Amino acid sequence: MVGKYKLLDNLMKYIIVILTISTIIAVCVALFSTKDAFDVTQIIPSGAVELTFLIAFLGWMPAPLDISIWHSIWSVEKDKTTIIKTKRKEAIFDFNIGYIGTLFLGICFVLLGALVMYKSGETFSDKGGVFATQLIKLYTKTLGQYSYIFIAIAAFTTMFSTTITTLDASPRAMNRSTKLLFNKELKYGYWFWILFLFIGTILILKYFMDNMGLLVKTATILSFLTAPFYAILNFKLITGKHTPKEHQPGIYLKILSVIGILFLIGFSVWFLTSI
Repeated sequence: MVGKYKLLDNLMKYIIVILTISTIIAVCVALFSTKDAFDVTQIIPSGAVELTFLIAFLGWMPAPLDISIWHSIWSVEKDKTTIIKTKRKEAIFDFNIGYIGTLFLGICFVLLGALVMYKSGETFSDKGGVFATQLIKLYTKTLGQYSYIFIAIAAFTTMFSTTITTLDASPRAMNRSTKLLFNKELKYGYWFWILFLFIGTILILKYFMDNMGLLVKTATILSFLTAPFYAILNFKLITGKHTPKEHQPGIYLKILSVIGILFLIGFSVWFLTSI
C-alpha cells in the first residue's frame, strides 16, 4: 500500500539473505552436533498416511507450480518501476536463481528435520503456536542454547517471506485472471482481491487455529493435485502462438516438460487411487 512493488522487491532481498544465512548456520550446527549415522535407505511409501505426507511434501517442494505465473506478473511490475526493461535472459536467470535457491533452502529444512526432529521422541502438536514453541525448544535442546537465535530467525523469516509473497502474488494473479475472463479490468481489482484474501484467511485461521497441521496438509495436497493443470497450461502457453518462436524452448526441454507432465498426472492418479 505504501511502497508498492518496488518496496516489496527490495524488502524481499533483505529477508531472503537473512533467511539463507540463518538456515545455513542452523544446518551446519546440526551437522556438526549430530552423532548418529546417516541412513539413506530408499523407502517406497505404501500406506495412506505415508502417501498423503509424500504428496503434501511434493505440493510445495520447492514451490507451488503456479509460481511461474507469479514471476511473470512480477517481471511486468518490475519493468514499470525501472527505466531499463528486463531482457529475456535476465528474466530467466532471475527465475532460475529464485527457484534453485528455494530448492536449496528446502533441502536444508529437510536436513534439519532429519537431524533434529526425526527420532526425537517428540509428539508434535497441530496447533500453530504450540508447534512453534515445541520446535524452538527441541532445536535448542539438541543443538544448544546458542542455536536459538538462528533457528528463531530462520523460522520467522520463512513464514514472513511466504506470507508477504502470497499476499501480493495471489491478488495480482486473481486480478489478471478476472481481466482475462471478463475482458475488463476492475479499477480497484488488486485491492479487492487483497481484501478478499485477508478476510478469507482470517476466517480459515479462526476455524483451523487448533489444527494447523490439517490446514497445511490440505493446502499442499490441493497444490500438488492442481499441478498437472498448471503444467499443461504453462506448456501450451510457452509452445503456442502467444510465444514468439525465437523465445520458445528447444526440443530437449519440450521432451523434459512432457515427461514432467506425465509424471505429475501419474503421481496424482496413483495418490487418488491409493488413499
